[in-house]
Amino acid sequence: MKTIMLLLATLSVSIVTLHAQTSSSNIGKLRVVSQLKIRPGNVAVSKYGRIFSTTHPLGNHSLQLIEITGMRSYIPFPSESYQKMDQPASDEKFDSPLGLVFDSHDHLWTIDMGIALGRTRLWCFNIRNKKLLEKITLPEDIAPKGSNIKDLVIDDENGWAYMSDIKNPAIIAINLKTKEARRFSHHSSLQAEDIDMVIDGKTIHFAGKPIRIGINPITLSADNETLYFGAMNGQTWYQVPTKYFREGASDAMISTMIKVNGKKPLSDGASTSASGNHYFTDLQGHGITKLSPDGTLSTLVTDNNKIKWPESIRFGPDQYLYLSVNQLDRTPAFTGHEDEGEAPYYILKVYTGEDRVNLASK
Repeated sequence: MKTIMLLLATLSVSIVTLHAQTSSSNIGKLRVVSQLKIRPGNVAVSKYGRIFSTTHPLGNHSLQLIEITGMRSYIPFPSESYQKMDQPASDEKFDSPLGLVFDSHDHLWTIDMGIALGRTRLWCFNIRNKKLLEKITLPEDIAPKGSNIKDLVIDDENGWAYMSDIKNPAIIAINLKTKEARRFSHHSSLQAEDIDMVIDGKTIHFAGKPIRIGINPITLSADNETLYFGAMNGQTWYQVPTKYFREGASDAMISTMIKVNGKKPLSDGASTSASGNHYFTDLQGHGITKLSPDGTLSTLVTDNNKIKWPESIRFGPDQYLYLSVNQLDRTPAFTGHEDEGEAPYYILKVYTGEDRVNLASK
């Protein structure tokens, strides 16, 4: 009996070791999830693997929010009635949503920049019954007409949302219980650094000038106590405790609490794991870059053929990072003339070997 038990224990250890080795060998492996005819914006994945994406307003004016249903298929979410469908802007429909994220209850949130409507709105949906749970219109002093409030994170445990305005660089924080919002701006960490974005040897322009975009990707720590952020045109990753926003601290106080976390590439999207690793879309490197807690910056994956302007990355439930790829630098706003993009545009995923949150504590 002792011999049998010893053999079973040895076999169990061998299986665990083999699984760990296999998982480790898969880190950085890239897989195609979907090939699209329209440009995806931000991607988000539910607890049970349902995949959603906004469509980028620079490349599409028909559908605004979709659910990916197959390698080459998708459906409007929550229904066609919410989609703009090339019609005039309306408060009842999406206008230009981009940032997309799930909260801990598997509710889907998107921030609608309202480029045509002139109002920024935060939408929340129950994906099971496709019901609208929240629609919060940001006041004009928080989100003036012409704002581009693009990226979004949700702390539903404390009842807060944090967003980045890339047009007039700012962090916007909303108390989801009271619907009160504040705007934190005029800090150097929010501004673009004077760095040219060079992709495949070409300096990228936007609206006729070398692109200079400030705060864009923002993420939350797994415990929701730290907000991380950085400029698209920037190589510095910052952090600030979220409690100062929740407690109504002054802008001066918040400014003193902003610290440098580490280095990053020029990036459009980011995601932070439970262990404190930060992952960035590397626009110039056609890939995903990882910043470890010890400050080491390393490459997770590169692919010059498939990863052409990685827009966003979000963790799925399977230790994969899902990324949307949309060739944004080939749109007329960047090229100054015709659209040079070529379908397919991609939803991809890359294995990381870790999770967004500590699942053992959930």
